Amino acid sequence: METKVFGEELKRLGFDFFTGVPCSFLKDLINYAINECDYVGAANEGDAVAIASGAYLGGRKAVVLMQNSGLTNAVSPLTSLNYTFKLPVLGFVSLRGEAGVADEPQHELMGQITTQMLDLMQVKWAYLADEWEEAQIQLQQADNYIAQNQTFFFVVKKGTFNKEALQQSTHVFTHQPSIINRPTDTESPRLTRFQVLDTINRLKDASSIQLATTGFTGRELYEVEDSAQNLYMVGSMGCISSLGLGVSLAQPSKKVIAIDGDGALLMRMGNLATNGQYGPSNMLHVVLDNQCHDSTGGQDTVSATIDFAAIAAGCGYRHVEVVYTTEQLEAAITLWQQQPQLTFIYIPTIKGAKDNLSRPSIKPYEVKERLVKYING
Repeated sequence: METKVFGEELKRLGFDFFTGVPCSFLKDLINYAINECDYVGAANEGDAVAIASGAYLGGRKAVVLMQNSGLTNAVSPLTSLNYTFKLPVLGFVSLRGEAGVADEPQHELMGQITTQMLDLMQVKWAYLADEWEEAQIQLQQADNYIAQNQTFFFVVKKGTFNKEALQQSTHVFTHQPSIINRPTDTESPRLTRFQVLDTINRLKDASSIQLATTGFTGRELYEVEDSAQNLYMVGSMGCISSLGLGVSLAQPSKKVIAIDGDGALLMRMGNLATNGQYGPSNMLHVVLDNQCHDSTGGQDTVSATIDFAAIAAGCGYRHVEVVYTTEQLEAAITLWQQQPQLTFIYIPTIKGAKDNLSRPSIKPYEVKERLVKYING
């Protein structure tokens, strides 16, 4: 099938934001996306799903591309982000290990269970036809599912797309020198999570979008103020900065604040590199580090041995702040608002949550719909 013709039909239907992880079966469609559309190369397939979901929140119709071995990396966001929030993405997953087709041994089992996994996750899917007329009909059907807030995946067999050469990239990836500000006075008592969230919320304006990671962080932000500008992540641990990246790229006029935790960041730390490469200036990534998994009983993370600020700087964040007090936090956020650049703020916090902490009474998909209306209203 003519890759360019297929890609142009995707664009005609509004799908012009692509993200994913390469696969040889999909290389020509990926090359088309890089050549002709907005494409974000993700560190892993779960990050790609979250990036695409963020782009959808920002008003873009997004496509995610992956090898079927990487479908396993995408299970968490597909089941707890896309399903729970009714966040639709259009997916293409290769069928490595297809029965009767010679392939590498590591693909044998996934070739047998790819479509079963999609069924188990209640993801609508179809084998992509290799004839253009039938494929065009399938794309329209897939677009109808997306319009109903349902994720849809095409399973792509070997040889479906013809050759599409990768053009010379105009996106120059170079490491930008990073500034790390560390206070000399580190004796201040650690802040509570609630104090940090209250400070962030007080400084928001009409263009701010606040995305809170799963667990106590989202629940406490809800108690600080339930706002149409907020999203309270449930599940999808580690995906908050990927979601923030997608929103930031789709809505460059908005101020996107991704509020993360040490355990969540450790789970998907590879996305720091993706954030650094694409570097949206309208994104602020805030990490609250209490050195434990607070909402599951306070078990230790390994963050006590990690310099998150140095890692963020090494991954290409333009500005990095280590803060200990509300005054330092206010100054760091104000600087980002006045001089936008991809910024990382690291804050050590104490363990524990607010007493009698409630849960959002609004359903996740209602939070999504409210936020989409706010962003695009």
